[in-house]
Amino acid sequence: MTPAQFDVVGLGNAIVDVISRTEDAFLETWQISKNAMTLIEANRADELTRASVEALETSGGSGANTIAGLASLGGRGAYIGKVADDRLGQVFRDDMSRVGVPFNTPPLRGGTATARSIIFVTPDGARSMNTFLGASVEFCPEDVDSATVSASAILYLEGYLFDREAAKAAFVHAAEIAHKAGRRVALTLSDSFCVDRHRDSFRQLVRTQVDLLFANEEELLSLYETRDFDDAVEQLRSETGIAAVTRGEKGSVVIGDGDPIAVPALPVATVVDTTGAGDQYAAGFMFGLARGYTLANCAQLGHIAAAEVIGHYGPRPQASLRDLAAAAGFDL
Repeated sequence: MTPAQFDVVGLGNAIVDVISRTEDAFLETWQISKNAMTLIEANRADELTRASVEALETSGGSGANTIAGLASLGGRGAYIGKVADDRLGQVFRDDMSRVGVPFNTPPLRGGTATARSIIFVTPDGARSMNTFLGASVEFCPEDVDSATVSASAILYLEGYLFDREAAKAAFVHAAEIAHKAGRRVALTLSDSFCVDRHRDSFRQLVRTQVDLLFANEEELLSLYETRDFDDAVEQLRSETGIAAVTRGEKGSVVIGDGDPIAVPALPVATVVDTTGAGDQYAAGFMFGLARGYTLANCAQLGHIAAAEVIGHYGPRPQASLRDLAAAAGFDL
């Protein structure tokens, strides 16, 4: 097998995040579901953008955030996703270039605008996401860069993108390319909202295409329609080779050969914003997996990355994750 040029290539919704602080009363006034992701249309996106106060505008999207975190660890990442030929599309390209991540998907011309997620963060650190998918969901199999997928040790699929038939076909197409090249395929369930909408399709993907699954506890319980965590873990063990399930302050549970491994989370002095915590956990985990670390060490790297991002506003690292991992004793 040809050595991988990239550790991970992410395939997902290319979104620009608009992040601002607010109070719970604001969420109630605007009828925003707290600590959840809600899909919205263009008019609603414009209204909420205007209502945002002192907003931080930064490239986001779950998969892109993960690849940015991978780069902060010193990993080699690439990204595939769809933006429009507009101002926010250029913002997204510039941000990916700034962190050293190739992003070469041709833009959508003459159609809908670049996707954006208007995120309101309350004092308790909860993030309420209002997402206009725009050009991102125009992604189709023809947008899959087969050379980049084949050259990546891991293909990372973002569940948020899984909302149209063309995107589903692109997922399967990309996974087939990766497996033909002898690479691993990873999937993040992204949100329990996504699982509720696409449960059967996700289950099929997990059974037939996925080598590594990322989920949080609620997503896992939704996937298997149970409230018994141990039961859900056992069902997952029967359907995929490796999985990492995050449980907030309880840490994570990693599934591989043998018994599940419980890995504690790192203490965080103040939780400022949980946006991107799962994305950065996946970045640390896949960095370790691509470099041949044990599953426990992969999870530890994931927790280092997650702890950094929840200590500030925004979904991407502000400190060097590589330096933080080195300080924790990792020889990268």
